[in-house]
Amino acid sequence: MTENSSEGSYRAGFAVLVGRPNAGKSTLTNALVGQKVAITSAKPQTTRHTIRGIVHREDFQLILVDTPGLHRPRTLLGQRLNDLVAGTLSEVDTIGFCLPANEKIGPGDRFIANQLAALPNKPIIALVTKTDLVSRAALTEHLIAVEALGREVLGGLGFADVVPVSAAEDFQVDTVAKVLAGHMPVSPPLYPEGELTDEPVAVMVAELIREAALEGVRDELPHSLAVVVEEIQEREGRSEDNPLLDVHVNLYVERSSQKAIIIGKGGARLRDVGSRARLGIEKLLGTRIYLDLHVKVAKDWQRDPKQLGKLGF
Repeated sequence: MTENSSEGSYRAGFAVLVGRPNAGKSTLTNALVGQKVAITSAKPQTTRHTIRGIVHREDFQLILVDTPGLHRPRTLLGQRLNDLVAGTLSEVDTIGFCLPANEKIGPGDRFIANQLAALPNKPIIALVTKTDLVSRAALTEHLIAVEALGREVLGGLGFADVVPVSAAEDFQVDTVAKVLAGHMPVSPPLYPEGELTDEPVAVMVAELIREAALEGVRDELPHSLAVVVEEIQEREGRSEDNPLLDVHVNLYVERSSQKAIIIGKGGARLRDVGSRARLGIEKLLGTRIYLDLHVKVAKDWQRDPKQLGKLGF
């Protein structure tokens, strides 16, 4: 807590960002925190873990929980991801419902809105994301539709607040933080100043590799790719001023054809994945790394309870 903040007015608590897949939740989380803590991708359903990003301000601390996109599940993995979201919703102080400005409100949004309506006494803030992708007139029309959805599903005045935001152009990102914090309880800080996430390092490393692996691949692959960090250890025999971490990672897919996609001709694509992921991992860990990637086939792992457990779901 800073010297300028009053002990009786400082607020701290947990907020969750929900929305259908690819609604801009992870990008907004990263913009609010000011650093990459959540995987972002143009592919839907890329977030697999709840990642807490911690937003520090003079008069509040906001702990953001980023979840997989809520969706109608088609596999056991999908059901477990939905269960993960449901468990998170019951534990937070407020909910930010992300509705992209460049897509009309559809059945998926109504499915989520109805689930949120069933939660007792949870303030729900509609966050109209990706405003940079639409005209002012289209945005106004979308905001009216969002407010109508809130009144229709939640009753009364509808959403507690409606905030348009663009994480890409830093438009109203700070406003989103202040609005969410306004619904937090009066509390001292819950995390030390400077801490940006409580997510284990191995999980964040895996997410960075998964993000790099998903760039430019076919639609089928995002749902079939799992990344497991087997080991992170210091290279023996290195001097203190020239350390090196060995990072050993397995990438799991469901079919041999998908393995070929990840590896690429002559291993070129896997080398490219490693090169791009390495930059983010070295920034995260603050040291040079040797990244050892292996691609393995775990047939139909999304539907196999035993394999889901083994892969951390």
